[in-house]
Amino acid sequence: MRRARSFQLLHSGMAGVQAVAADSAHAFGRHTHEEFGIGLIERGAQKSASGRGVVEAGAGDLITVNPGEVHDGKPFDASGRRWRMLYVEPARLMEAAADVMPGGQFEFSAPVIRDATLVARFATLFQAATAAQGEGLHAETALLAFIAGLLQHAPRERPALVAGVHAARERMDDDPMATSTLATMAATAGLSRHQFLRAFTRLTGLPPHAYLLQRRVQQARRLILSGLPLAEAAGASGFADQSHMTRCFVRSFGLTPGALAPA
Repeated sequence: MRRARSFQLLHSGMAGVQAVAADSAHAFGRHTHEEFGIGLIERGAQKSASGRGVVEAGAGDLITVNPGEVHDGKPFDASGRRWRMLYVEPARLMEAAADVMPGGQFEFSAPVIRDATLVARFATLFQAATAAQGEGLHAETALLAFIAGLLQHAPRERPALVAGVHAARERMDDDPMATSTLATMAATAGLSRHQFLRAFTRLTGLPPHAYLLQRRVQQARRLILSGLPLAEAAGASGFADQSHMTRCFVRSFGLTPGALAPA
């Protein structure tokens, strides 16, 4: 376990699952995650904007975020809030969801869930995932039980994105280093610059330049976790320099890039 300020990156014995515990008054800027995020507010309360509307969550509430969903977060007051989060790689969660409901689609529809049974299942899953000794069978069972409960909160279908805007977002996802102008992206989508900007912002929650910056943050995070030195990760992800990368990390995650670097 490594500590950075009041954030803890906890050991997880489950492949594809990262565990975080935090007790902080930090205000997060708008950012995204590549994973599904599932958490429990244990103390205090927070307010945030998400792709599914304004979110207010207090002690005892579960909070959720979908991959790529733009969100932020700030406490109600200076006392901050304490929470625990599990970040689950999409393939891992989809595999579990397919076991529970073969052929079904999964996406969180409720950014805040108030359900005592699900809270208890989350606590069991978090404990199993972060146990000092490997509890693989227990953790797998807990994940399936939790997903089975979550599926009742998930929509059956995901709304389709406008094709041109969706294609532009996919290009950013595939190559965050690539540069393009608003005019080029709009022309490819068959829209005016103003139309494209409004459509992209409405569908992703961020204007194109801010969304691209988030993709670069995520790429830098992967490179740092793989062991690449911080300065090289910054350059390989399209940041002007390491300090620029650091500012973006703290604004998005509440952690410096160095906190993620392998010991």
